[in-house]
Amino acid sequence: MSLTNLCLQKLRTLGALLLTTLASALLGLEPAAGAPAGKTLVYVGTYTDHGSKGIYAYRFESATGQVTALGLAAESTEPSFLAVDPSEHFLYAVNEVDSYKNQHTGAVSAFAIDSATGKLSLLNEVSSRDAGPAHITLDQTGKYVLVSNYTLGSVAVFPVLPDGRLGDFSAFVQHKGSSINMERQEGPHAHAVALAPDNRFAVVADLGIDKLIVYPFDPAMGTLGNQPHITKTRGGAGPRHLVFDPSGRFLYVINELQSSVVSYSYDPARGELHELKTVSTLPEKFTANNDAAEIAVHPSGKFLYASNRGHDSIGVFSVDPAKGTLTRIEFVPTKGKTPRNFAIDPTGSFLLVANQASDNVVVFRIDSKSGRLTPTGQVFSVPSPACVTFVPLPKADGAQ
Repeated sequence: MSLTNLCLQKLRTLGALLLTTLASALLGLEPAAGAPAGKTLVYVGTYTDHGSKGIYAYRFESATGQVTALGLAAESTEPSFLAVDPSEHFLYAVNEVDSYKNQHTGAVSAFAIDSATGKLSLLNEVSSRDAGPAHITLDQTGKYVLVSNYTLGSVAVFPVLPDGRLGDFSAFVQHKGSSINMERQEGPHAHAVALAPDNRFAVVADLGIDKLIVYPFDPAMGTLGNQPHITKTRGGAGPRHLVFDPSGRFLYVINELQSSVVSYSYDPARGELHELKTVSTLPEKFTANNDAAEIAVHPSGKFLYASNRGHDSIGVFSVDPAKGTLTRIEFVPTKGKTPRNFAIDPTGSFLLVANQASDNVVVFRIDSKSGRLTPTGQVFSVPSPACVTFVPLPKADGAQ
């Protein structure tokens, strides 16, 4: 090859690379924050009373948003919420039932993840210590699982054994009280737990008593302190889910019954919350019934997302980095009914919405600069999807 042809070839290659980079930037394809682009596993937890058999697995290309079905990962009864440990070797699911082994309680299941096939191997099941477990999370070390039991309003903590199995519970607290909505708040309904970034406090949202209960958490013993800080929400608000921003300075709570998001400043030394601002998850002219559901902060910390069941949309908000307050950007239809849950992929480039009543999961691209959502056209069918969880694959698998 002549020197002139070699130079021309290099110029063409460089030009193509520049065009690809420019196109990616214009379309918001570049990873906005978080992990590098690659392959991840996606697990979808479901309700199994409408044709589902348990937890389903998919392979997700975070560079393109392409989804490939891997089939049923594990049979499980009502695995309505999932959590993955920090090592990404184990997955935990609540089994949202009111009867387990002839007792008035739900269950919690532990699985080992096969990163090559996406299959889940059951390690063990334990009683959730109360009926209707609705949410599960792990502490920052991955050594303890915390479960919110909705039906009667309690929280249980379980140690994670070295092989991933769950041990006997290390803590259990029962909430008491009620609030003003006698149809939904006749008693306590613990709905979710968020661990503070430093792992010193566990914040529980109790929909039934309109309270955020901040328990001191002992990461060595897996216990919850008996003198928690309590923050009351507005009467009838119904706090459902909650999330810290990446800095750990702010906490955001989505209220199911009043369709709102409240921002709080967080004092890490004392575990205290101070209310900052409330925004509606709905457009001003929407007056029909709605139950707000899921909430998530973008890995960059610049945007917050909230789902509406009824309006069937995702509300997109910008986050003031100094004040922690929210400003509405847009409302995006979820192309399905009853978006119970959604998750942002590890790169921050895509958002997957689980539309429970229309049996589908819809993929949206996130604009890295504006936070706005655009449907990619990728829609996959899942019976009664209730939870979406990402698991980044090891580099060896991701390089296939």
